[in-house]
Amino acid sequence: MLDIAEFDYSLPEDLIAQEPVETRDAARLMCLDRSTGACSHYRVSHLVDLLDSGDLLVVNDTRVVPARLYGRRNPTGGAVECLLLSRIDKTHWEALVHPGQKLKVGARVDFGTGGHRLQMEVVGRHYHGRRTVVLSTDGGDVDSCIEAIGHVPLPPYIKRLDSTLDRKRYQTVYARSRGSVAAPTAGLHFTQELLGRLQDRGVSCHAITLHVGYGTFEPVRTQDIAKHRVASEEYEVPFETADAVNRALDTGRRIVAVGTTTTRTLEAVAAANGGRLIPGRGRTDLCIYGHFEFRVINGLLTNFHLPRSSLLLLVAAFAGREKILRAYGTAVAHRYRFYSYGDAMLVI
Repeated sequence: MLDIAEFDYSLPEDLIAQEPVETRDAARLMCLDRSTGACSHYRVSHLVDLLDSGDLLVVNDTRVVPARLYGRRNPTGGAVECLLLSRIDKTHWEALVHPGQKLKVGARVDFGTGGHRLQMEVVGRHYHGRRTVVLSTDGGDVDSCIEAIGHVPLPPYIKRLDSTLDRKRYQTVYARSRGSVAAPTAGLHFTQELLGRLQDRGVSCHAITLHVGYGTFEPVRTQDIAKHRVASEEYEVPFETADAVNRALDTGRRIVAVGTTTTRTLEAVAAANGGRLIPGRGRTDLCIYGHFEFRVINGLLTNFHLPRSSLLLLVAAFAGREKILRAYGTAVAHRYRFYSYGDAMLVI
């Protein structure tokens, strides 16, 4: 049995980043050599020097939805918070609501004012405050209304309300496909200028899409890691990306995944297709841990993750548990900033 307790570490609370750095690529970057465990220290802007001509970067171009809504119960006026988790169909959503114990089937909530008003009705009740809800509006488009009145769904360890700045900074510069409730945070470090410099260096960049769900924040609640289940998430692999990755595999070039969401998508598709990427859409609940056989990636750019999380399990599977925990200890000693708005690690 692989025990989740073996993936714990101590982190001072003041190292949990509450704000983004002023410039995306000014974040600090620890480079971990996974063959030796040696750590060296840079800035994200130094990626141009750390990657080689011919390397292939793969990013996740999902776009974060302003999925947190604040409203009032109808007719009592009680305050309600709702986090839209995923869309079921044109009108139905899976949502996380608070206060959960009071919002039973049939409860109605109003969001917004003036020209942007949403109505919500609870039509299904599930575990841990989850609900199936119907969203409607008196006029206009529901998605447009969500964009207008919704708040950026910052992670629970960021202890402040979202701001106008978060609308820009909790989104990658290449975000395209709307559908996530959490940012693929490794990608937050890229600027258009840095991407241009990497291209000039001979590093190509291609995208997949994986819509990140709330499960990315959920801790591993089982002692035996094998019993943990990751919530299923929707992905898409374009033809151009599948072709580029397969050609890189054939020629032995390095494939560097930007983030754990990108890694899970690439490895899930490859595992189902004999080690090759096949273009198309699907869903994955792949949880990577232990002695997982990586078929695609041989480099990973990622942030520093929560203790006992499925994200930390993935990084440890790629680099080795002992090397990762030592590197995290080094990061704490050097006062790196942790989690979504924090610093980055390149594992090669």
